[in-house]
Amino acid sequence: MKQLQHFNHPEHPLVFNEDRIYGKICLGCGERILGPSYSCKECDWFRHHQSCAELPLGLLHHPLHPLHPLILIDDGTAHLKPEGEKSNCEVCKEWRGEYCYFCYRCNFKLHIKCGSLAPTTEATKVHHHHHTLTPYWKLMTFTCDLCGKEDKGMPYVCTSCGFGIHTRCANFPGRLKVVRHNHPLNLIHSLELHQSNSQLCQLCFLKVDTNYGLYYCSRCDFVAHLDCAMSEGNMEDINLLELKEEESVESKAMLENEDGTETATEIKHFSHEHHLKLTDEVPNNKICDGCVRAILPPSFYSCVKSNCGFFLHISCYECDICDFALDVQCSLTSNTLTHACHEHPLYLSITNYEQKCSICDSKEDQVFRCTTCEFVLDFKCATLPQTAWNNQHEHPFTLCYAPEDDSNEYYCDICEEERDPKQWFYYCADCSFPAHSKCILGDDPNRK
Repeated sequence: MKQLQHFNHPEHPLVFNEDRIYGKICLGCGERILGPSYSCKECDWFRHHQSCAELPLGLLHHPLHPLHPLILIDDGTAHLKPEGEKSNCEVCKEWRGEYCYFCYRCNFKLHIKCGSLAPTTEATKVHHHHHTLTPYWKLMTFTCDLCGKEDKGMPYVCTSCGFGIHTRCANFPGRLKVVRHNHPLNLIHSLELHQSNSQLCQLCFLKVDTNYGLYYCSRCDFVAHLDCAMSEGNMEDINLLELKEEESVESKAMLENEDGTETATEIKHFSHEHHLKLTDEVPNNKICDGCVRAILPPSFYSCVKSNCGFFLHISCYECDICDFALDVQCSLTSNTLTHACHEHPLYLSITNYEQKCSICDSKEDQVFRCTTCEFVLDFKCATLPQTAWNNQHEHPFTLCYAPEDDSNEYYCDICEEERDPKQWFYYCADCSFPAHSKCILGDDPNRK
């Protein structure tokens, strides 16, 4: 196991995490850790990029200060001036409380990012650029050739072809895994995407700019924005070296479906003491013990003990126990949704900003979006059951997307309050009985 004794943490050694993605903040440079790193097993908060942890403790003859040696310090804790005074970096002219190189004779200071002499080996590999990148020792406004964003900083440039990148972009991982795709994604430049038909990011389903860098799976033609792939909600915290295919679930016998897939005829579920068998005998007014939704045809699982009364949808068999808090119905929702309310397919869109639901007007950062029009559906509306039961009514209710008539006066027959004609509702056609979805399902419809 590779270890390092760090100048800023003498109490415990730091352990090297090869190809480990944490998504935490590096104490050296203040940027997110998206690749190889060092961390303290005793102090969970002490983490660094590999490049920041392995910085030399001193620099001789730096181009910006060749007269005296520069010493590596933690600017967040070091006291270099009288109390209340802070010295700024000579390049960016800012104080950020990060690791710096400092000259005690001249009070000369450089942030490690501003004073770095060359990108790391990992950075060169990440950007698939075959020429040497040289730091341009001047603060300037430029557009990065990798992320496509205009920013003020000190770029690394290629003197042969004019390729230039942000210093922070040098830390982008060359390979990562996102939750919504089975294979790792590789960082590529626009020139490598010439054979792809993808024009939409498969994470937010907004258009990608193929003139800049992207994360891409060539096996599946899966493309994603850099920021989307590296966002906390999308990037998977795993060791890519240990990535394995999921093992198949053992079963006693399998039933072949019309689409060629197979379903176990009998299973043992973690949440129930008895075995469950596959059946198509639909019980009256029963709910699934997994997602608490109505049991409907064609097939479901029931307990082999007839007097037990335990039922599961086939899909709810696939739910595992873990510490991740997610509603069962939401966890079973596909990334691509075909909904009866809309003519086009809807795609799961995860962004770092809120998007407004076209039905209930709620704002969420995870919604289903139509790529043809501007229709947006949040998870609450997307997972409303098509059929529901209410203990105070003998017939099932059907989810309706438009008013039942053109009277322009709409009320709920349960609470007797007015209904918004734009909002979806439940309706019993046998009794001409409309009701708010909340009045039918309750405040927590997925909780027993």
